[in-house]
Amino acid sequence: IPAYGKTVGDKVSYGGLLGEAPIMPVNTLSSAGFVNRGGRIPAPIHSLNN
Repeated sequence: IPAYGKTVGDKVSYGGLLGEAPIMPVNTLSSAGFVNRGGRIPAPIHSLNN
């Protein structure tokens, strides 16, 4: 969920069931080198939830 006007370390309150969350930094590094060498990035796993 976008939080416009907030910076890293701020908190945003969505209210209701969503509550509040801290603003975390976004990874700016690229995985292109890893993928070009034949590496694979797995999809998120949802099947382990019971």
